[in-house]
Amino acid sequence: MTRTLPDVDTVALAVTDGMLHFELALAYEVFDAAPDGVAGPWYRLVVCGPGPVRAGRFLLEPDHGLDWLPHADTVIVPGWADVDEDPPAELVDAVRAAHEAGARLVSLCTGAFVLASAGLLDGLRATTHWAHTRALADRHPKVEVDPDVLYVDNGSVLTSAGKAAAMDLCLHLIRLDRGSATANAVARRLVVPPHRDGGQAQFVTAPVPAPDHQPLAELLPWVLERLDQPLTVEDLARRARMSSRHLGRHFRAATGTTPLQWLLIQRIRRAQELLETTDDSVDAVAAATGMGTATTLRRHFNRTVGLPPNTYRRTFRRRNRSGRDDGRQQHQRP
Repeated sequence: MTRTLPDVDTVALAVTDGMLHFELALAYEVFDAAPDGVAGPWYRLVVCGPGPVRAGRFLLEPDHGLDWLPHADTVIVPGWADVDEDPPAELVDAVRAAHEAGARLVSLCTGAFVLASAGLLDGLRATTHWAHTRALADRHPKVEVDPDVLYVDNGSVLTSAGKAAAMDLCLHLIRLDRGSATANAVARRLVVPPHRDGGQAQFVTAPVPAPDHQPLAELLPWVLERLDQPLTVEDLARRARMSSRHLGRHFRAATGTTPLQWLLIQRIRRAQELLETTDDSVDAVAAATGMGTATTLRRHFNRTVGLPPNTYRRTFRRRNRSGRDDGRQQHQRP
């Protein structure tokens, strides 16, 4: 999907009584102000609701009514508390009108019930908090509900699972709009992991130990410092002092993916940062990220990001120079 945006991308939070305050506050924190060191214009964040809105114990005074949503570039619907009841018709109608006007629609957690009620998820893959995926599927049979992912990006409509996955999707949006370096700067400010793929499992059956006792706690930083090296699963297992099979089980429990897939994603993210922030050639970026050759980097980068490396660099260089998003691409395909 390609969409021309104004100099400042407007993000609207669509709220009514009964919204979950965690997801609402999370989105507000991410999009309200740029992190230190990020140049150029940031998002313009507005809150839209039918009047004073109560979210948990908090009372909000919106900037605009729900009828303002079609003016936004991105509309975010936070979690909806009472999934057993239909969301308010005025919210559903306003969200549908915003989509028809060309806005990108994003739901966090059970906000997917609002998008589904508006018909925006019909025929699409979507997700929500794992505890409510069955209810979403039963109530909206035209939606392909995936209970096993953190978020789903359909281009103009995106949905996330609950709580931490809502943060993952917000960072994904910034990565799409402003690049990996900016998304990582936001993650550092919020002290959260900079990237988890949408396709990772949202519900891990094996409990994850506390960080200081986590078997991968020392291994993962060690790997990130050596992405320029041709690491194998055997190298990682040897460093972690466990068998390759045992390592695979720990990786699945802690990250929801395999060691090789996790390593590939880290290489791609490092390549994105280098393409955005340096003038290094594609060959140099391939060497710095352990890809070996430019051909290998191009193949994996294009498959993962959806753009060749040089096109990705031009897109974000142009964006950084002008403060304008000249062509949003669907970079994540979970």
